[in-house]
Amino acid sequence: MAIGILLITHEGVGTALHAVASRLMRPLPLPVEVFEVAFDADLDALLPKASMALRKLDTGDGVLVLTDLYGASPSNLAARLARLGTPARRVSALSLPMLLRVMNYADTPLDELAMIAAGGGRSGVILDDA
Repeated sequence: MAIGILLITHEGVGTALHAVASRLMRPLPLPVEVFEVAFDADLDALLPKASMALRKLDTGDGVLVLTDLYGASPSNLAARLARLGTPARRVSALSLPMLLRVMNYADTPLDELAMIAAGGGRSGVILDDA
């Protein structure tokens, strides 16, 4: 089982998170593609390229799409991708704890991995009194 991970983010976010995760966990146990969306992007024009990235990652087990901000252009593009037929689950509020948690559960089925991603994001928020 090899779920692909597609990071659809605003410019710079996905690249930075992927670089840090790659440095902390060599090699990453799941394949990752980063698809960054410019602030003035035409989503209709980006859809074919984003679809190609999604299909590239799908080896039959589906793709987990992680976006940085629900309701923003990257998330809206991910929503369009989810309707194209490739098995995909979307999770928003991408963070480094979320991405690392996903990488630690590489043998997990897609639906469960989406829940793990959401949990990783939630548990990565710590209120430190220091």
